[in-house]
Amino acid sequence: MEADRVLFGAFFIACSLIFSTCSSAGEKEGRHLHARFYRYSCPQAERIVGDVSRAALGRDPTLAAALIRLFFHDCLVKGCDASILLDSTISGEPVEKTSPANGKTLRGLELIDEIKARIENECPGIVSCADILAFATRDATVFSGIPYYIIPGGRRDGLTSHAADVFGNLPLPSMSVEEMVEIFTKKGMTVDEMVVLTGAHSIGRAQCSFFEDRVYNYSGTESPDPTMDEAYGYYLSAMCPPPNSDTAELAEDQGRERLVNFDPSSPFRLDNAFYLRLLEGRTLLRSDQDMADDQMTAEVVRRMANEPRTWRKSFVRAMVRLSRVDVITGNAGEIRNNCRVVN
Repeated sequence: MEADRVLFGAFFIACSLIFSTCSSAGEKEGRHLHARFYRYSCPQAERIVGDVSRAALGRDPTLAAALIRLFFHDCLVKGCDASILLDSTISGEPVEKTSPANGKTLRGLELIDEIKARIENECPGIVSCADILAFATRDATVFSGIPYYIIPGGRRDGLTSHAADVFGNLPLPSMSVEEMVEIFTKKGMTVDEMVVLTGAHSIGRAQCSFFEDRVYNYSGTESPDPTMDEAYGYYLSAMCPPPNSDTAELAEDQGRERLVNFDPSSPFRLDNAFYLRLLEGRTLLRSDQDMADDQMTAEVVRRMANEPRTWRKSFVRAMVRLSRVDVITGNAGEIRNNCRVVN
């Protein structure tokens, strides 16, 4: 699927009022990250990231969702260490990007390669791939309508990447709210932040295979998901013919991905429309829709639907929090010369 994501170091931005607690454990994580980290060692680093990212996004706006997804899938597995970018490691084991949860659906890798090459020409051996991915993701959210915000730098690149680490660390469309909450909380994130970050699904697309059971065979009933708006269900059935139909099989034979926008009305704009669609029963993934009714998340969904400014501010704070998850700093890890291989 293309969705075509730890705490503030030194708490330079106060915890949002939406979040009721700020754990002491979280205060310790990512404390060595700093705003404008490269202002002396490579002052043009963030400008290069921004220039290359904006040019690429201008050519292909769908890359915004791809970059956000790439960043989420990196940070939630082993922390924000660019391990998802590795093609191979010394161990020879399958790497994260080969996991079925990633696989052929990952995009944005070539953009990160281009940015890294440009920066290496200016400041060799200074800027990590992990920071490049964090900065590029920030620029993708700004391109999509979020006000500019500062992402601290200082991450180092990891030396390992294992496909086996992906299982149980990434939310899946089939997961319950409780299972998703467990994934986020073990990373030091709050339930509210999980709901806020899931608002990234206001842009991007999903493969039909991720939700067609809701259209044709919900929980083995051979009927649509009763929580889905009926008109929306008809729309999805037109976009995604039954999996065993001639139309679906022809698309598969031709290697065409059957994709549907999360928000067909504004597919490239990050906004709180995602939550409005949840309340209307007009969203793709079952795991998202369940948040509208679960007692742990329903109140936050309603608040985000009714308060677009609150969602934008909370999304920025949560993205910065996510960028600090299990980071490598100091002398640990390395600064890769090539984001796809360890030095």
